Amino acid sequence: MTQQTFFDGEPPGGGPEAERLVLYALGDFQARGLVLAGRDLPLDRLRGALRRSAEAHGAEMLGDEQAVAALAALGATVRRVPAFVAKHPYRVVVSAPLAERALAFLRETKGGAGRSRADTKP
Repeated sequence: MTQQTFFDGEPPGGGPEAERLVLYALGDFQARGLVLAGRDLPLDRLRGALRRSAEAHGAEMLGDEQAVAALAALGATVRRVPAFVAKHPYRVVVSAPLAERALAFLRETKGGAGRSRADTKP
């Protein structure tokens, strides 16, 4: 029997786990008062939320390809742009239903603590 080493581990966030990390990240992005639905966002804009999601779940941060695959699996529109345009060469458009689903997922996960700034305005 061989013992697994540090380098033998599986790549972070495969399949459903990656989708959960991305859903949480999309909800976190909105909970900070930023508009997500219907915007053509560079992947760079979502990297902070992806990092916070990984930290919250005690997982490694998803790489670009893993994040893009999870976004596409959730129903977001993802397109690749030329590498000279951006360091992370993807643009993402999230539909309104997916944005609502992500915010609801964040609230369920945090136990209601994931209220957006828009919810607190009079």
